Amino acid sequence: MTLPLAGKVAIVTGAASGIGRATARRFAGAGARLIAFDRSDAVRDVAAQIEGDGHSALAVTGDAGSEADIAALVDMAERQLGRLDIFHANAGISGQAAGGFFDATPDIWMETLRINLIGPFLAVKHGAPAIARAGGGAILCTASVAGLRSGAGPAHYSASKAGVINLVQTAAQQLAGSGVRINAICPGLIETRMTKSAYDRARAAGKLDKIGQLNPLLRGGEPEEIAEVALFLASDAASYIHGQAIAVDGGLSSSHPTARRPGDLRAGAAW
Repeated sequence: MTLPLAGKVAIVTGAASGIGRATARRFAGAGARLIAFDRSDAVRDVAAQIEGDGHSALAVTGDAGSEADIAALVDMAERQLGRLDIFHANAGISGQAAGGFFDATPDIWMETLRINLIGPFLAVKHGAPAIARAGGGAILCTASVAGLRSGAGPAHYSASKAGVINLVQTAAQQLAGSGVRINAICPGLIETRMTKSAYDRARAAGKLDKIGQLNPLLRGGEPEEIAEVALFLASDAASYIHGQAIAVDGGLSSSHPTARRPGDLRAGAAW
């Protein structure tokens, strides 16, 4: 069986947990030689798990919003592994502020934008030339349905993710002719470190089945479901997808707010 990322070198930031960890493991399982990057030392455990599964992984700690750290990361890929084919700029923070819109401080906004938006910019700035030198490949940026419209996160987080979507669209034009594709993934409600408190509260109240009830699939998502989309976009199977923001949200963003009236095709419904 031919693995879709066989022979490829991939970087995944924010790889210590959640979507990043799931994507790192999926990329490695698909044949990529992986560099897992995170500010948390737990990224070393993720790399060890990947190695334990018989795949290739290196762990690097650093700051996804630091130009020096991202430049060094890309340089490491080229020096130690000979090339870079895929960069998944996944690292992000919620920047959750106590209170509402008017309680957020400029410092919260600045740090959220530094990690969530400047980080992906640095991935493009330093990753794209290396990927082009390798003959082409893919950059993925983790955005969010919060970047598509209001209602899925605090303002500073939502604005940062809207910026990621626009960054991907703008960068797609700048990368014309380079052989480097770039796309954004917009997850909906996924059980990760960011959403842990909401999931924990639902479990404690015996209301876990209520999670995700606002989307047509009537459930929250799993990090592995995002990782599958990331794998597709990183692979040659997505060779004609460029500059797009792909929502993976159980259908949440398919509608404006409305009172849902399910039809008769639900499982178990009477005809």
